[in-house]
Amino acid sequence: MSENQAEHAVSTMCRALGVTEAGYYAWKARPASKRAEEDAHLSVRIHAIHQMSDGTYGAPRVRAELVDTHGLQVGRRRVARLMREARLAGVCRRGHCVPTKRDDTAQPAADLVERRFEARGPNESWVADITYIPTWAGFHYLAVVIDVWSRGERAGRPLQPQLPVARRRSRTTDGSGSRSTE
Repeated sequence: MSENQAEHAVSTMCRALGVTEAGYYAWKARPASKRAEEDAHLSVRIHAIHQMSDGTYGAPRVRAELVDTHGLQVGRRRVARLMREARLAGVCRRGHCVPTKRDDTAQPAADLVERRFEARGPNESWVADITYIPTWAGFHYLAVVIDVWSRGERAGRPLQPQLPVARRRSRTTDGSGSRSTE
């Protein structure tokens, strides 16, 4: 209400909110409660612990730090409420990733190059590999395609957070001209 006093009278705002003017002024003159003061001091410590953890600690670990290191008696739900009010959140752990299970009955892919990584000219033989890089924003996929004859591409694309499943044939350039990958 104090922010809107320039545009509206206090009596008008009190009527709109369903409170008495005397009640509003009594509330405004009342000192902060003991709990509100403790919450303010606790919030400062919570901010410091959260910042010390590089933003990774959530309410359970912040509470454990307050109890173990600072010797405070505080509940996890109170810490969670104060963190929520301050818009602080911890980082969730990534679930355990189960590796792909090999099908023992499946036939391995044919080795068309027969482990001979030699070529007599451009576009005769290409090799590729893909890997993923875990980041705070999620996984980024890195794919490498190399012409065996030139031993590498001279142009690339930036990392993308999605793994392209289907892709049209593309053209790559090394800055001096273009060369078809077909």
